[in-house]
Amino acid sequence: MALRALLTGLHDRCRFARGLGRLLVGIVAAAMVVAVPAAVRADPVVPDGRLVDLRVVAYNIAAGAGVDRGFDVERQIETLRALDADIIGLQEVDVHWDARSQWRDLATEIADGLGMEVFFAPIYDLDPPADGQPRRQFGVAVLSRYPILAAENHPITRLSTQVPNPVPQPAPGFPEVVVNVAGAHVHVYATHLDYRGDPTVRQMQVADMLRIMGEDRGRRQILVGDFNARPDAPELAPLWAYVDDAWTLANGSEPGYSYPADAPDRRIDYVTVSPRITVRSAHVPHTLASDHRPVVADLTVTRGDNRPAPPAAN
Repeated sequence: MALRALLTGLHDRCRFARGLGRLLVGIVAAAMVVAVPAAVRADPVVPDGRLVDLRVVAYNIAAGAGVDRGFDVERQIETLRALDADIIGLQEVDVHWDARSQWRDLATEIADGLGMEVFFAPIYDLDPPADGQPRRQFGVAVLSRYPILAAENHPITRLSTQVPNPVPQPAPGFPEVVVNVAGAHVHVYATHLDYRGDPTVRQMQVADMLRIMGEDRGRRQILVGDFNARPDAPELAPLWAYVDDAWTLANGSEPGYSYPADAPDRRIDYVTVSPRITVRSAHVPHTLASDHRPVVADLTVTRGDNRPAPPAAN
């Protein structure tokens, strides 16, 4: 990807003097990241090789609506604030989309409310209802307490809900965000897979995501999102050969149901990690602020050496 060359250079320079490192971060962020200025957690002085704890959340916010179908994004902000996450992947995010979310910019409002940086990746980007008004957008977002170094909105196969007689074709909405977690560069991806009973499009989407993530294979990677499929769904099998399911690593065969929020009977929301990241725990908090419950995973990454890991021995 276009991001790759830039990040390779950045990774190779990660041991330079602290002042130069901060200058490079500023240049990259200004050039590539659409983010909201926020009170970002300071980069602590942690020696190379030290472990850094990281809390990650996946949450489908249903365009700001709760189980009661009432729009209340402030309720969702309070729910997320209580989770005290470092990185959050949100799905079903409206940005000036329509009346259901009061034409508000939910990505920015939630990020501001939590004091985090944000990268919003629209799936749909439509003309405004009138000249001079913001464009109508709907998609996914990644929020971070740590500095965002770079970001990209990748296309994957989708079956549009906005046109008659859609056919599977590439469309945006698969963000990749590189976060500087106290010196450890982590690639974070967020996704919302097709909801239909026929798994065909999800199979295509999984293949697309693996191709994109494979461009940075060996680096620290986290994939979160609403997969709209249970863990044993055949279309997810190729994914489990590449990443680990944080819930399963932490809790084994415990169900961890996340949907529907008021009486959950299935697990379709996930935090997944590459082998270079340790899972310490995972839980699904009870909340009715959306029709999904959030998934929370407590992880550990190691500061320093941002080069790809060597390939596994055959």
